[in-house]
Amino acid sequence: MSSKVNKVLSKAKAAKAASGTLANLSTKEKNNAISLASKNINKFADKIIQINQQDIKKAKKNKINESFIDRMFLDKKRIGQISKSLMDVVRLDDPIGIMEDVKIRPNGMQVGKRRVPLGVIGAIFESRPNVAVEIASLCLKSGNSVVMRSGSDAHASAQILTEIFTDSIQKAGVPSDCIGFIDTKDRKAVNEMLKLSDYIDLVIPRGGSGLINLVKSQSRIPVVAGGIGVCHTYVDQNANLGIANDIVINAKTRRPSVCNTLDTILIHESIAEVFLQIIKDTLTKNNVTMHVDKEAKKILGNAKNIVNVKKADYSREWLSLDCSIKIVQSIDEAIHHINEIGSGHSEAIASNSHDAIQQFQNEVDASSIFVNVSTGFADGGEYGLGNEFGISTQKLHARGPMGLKELTSYKWIILGNGQVRD
Repeated sequence: MSSKVNKVLSKAKAAKAASGTLANLSTKEKNNAISLASKNINKFADKIIQINQQDIKKAKKNKINESFIDRMFLDKKRIGQISKSLMDVVRLDDPIGIMEDVKIRPNGMQVGKRRVPLGVIGAIFESRPNVAVEIASLCLKSGNSVVMRSGSDAHASAQILTEIFTDSIQKAGVPSDCIGFIDTKDRKAVNEMLKLSDYIDLVIPRGGSGLINLVKSQSRIPVVAGGIGVCHTYVDQNANLGIANDIVINAKTRRPSVCNTLDTILIHESIAEVFLQIIKDTLTKNNVTMHVDKEAKKILGNAKNIVNVKKADYSREWLSLDCSIKIVQSIDEAIHHINEIGSGHSEAIASNSHDAIQQFQNEVDASSIFVNVSTGFADGGEYGLGNEFGISTQKLHARGPMGLKELTSYKWIILGNGQVRD
């Protein structure tokens, strides 16, 4: 057995061994541990930045694009935000031990469900180092151990953050083995991790389509996948064009490199000429390249930031200041396009028509439907759920933002006083 396989296996075994202790910690014990980690991440900000700069330097040398580097970058402001995000987890209600759906049966038995941890979660994520401690804190608060594998580009940054986190929780009396970081960049480690069904109960990948598809095809462990966001905004013939412009610009330009960013604008043909002139100006001011169909090109004409759309562009999660634009003849065509091309993440409609809104809500297949609202709000915190592990585009176990409750299962508890069954 290779040393890399041994590393993954030993981390998974240790996480499994620690999971029993972790599952029975009090809320106070968990909160104290996360609070200390929050404090120490701020305390060691200079060290984190120094190591992050090494990752950034390597990424630039490897000619990684700027939006990707931005996701990796850490400074004191962002480290402060990471520290704050841990305290946000502390303030969340602890789901463990909560009784649900309690019923008194005719024979006097009490039957109900108690929230319990899933056990050990396998987390595989790409190069956003803050994700490491966000995942660690959510898993700890929900009573789960976790084995993590970071993307190679921000590996050192994610590792130092995890080391500070595990050192902190150990000082607070929590077994540090409950947080396992796979300290190798070898991609074979992912394949080995996905085989460990005896030790890992659920795998949650966070990243692009390549990572998601790899995990789905290789894993022997149940998978909750998400993160791929091919997101649309449909501008209906009855839309308030001012509102439509605002939500399109916000969804596209607020943070172009995140999964809830707008990728394709669908425009009803009856308002296309007017609306295209509006968004041409605002998208151009925000340095957005428009990939347009033939009908839109006739209206918009030639410009440096206007190019002909390719069929494959409609399926792209751009993660950049690019968007596709398509003119549709009806809301039915828009819905068909979304259901055929979309990833099931977040879809928006701009309209003042009750019938159009209801049809969009009923017929579009996605985890979140936005009505006259930017898809930029697709986020656990914005939904009132607190911090999230990711956004699931599946329908089993969890759909949409995965908060603390989505990191739990339940066991049935039956209380009686001597009842026997006939």
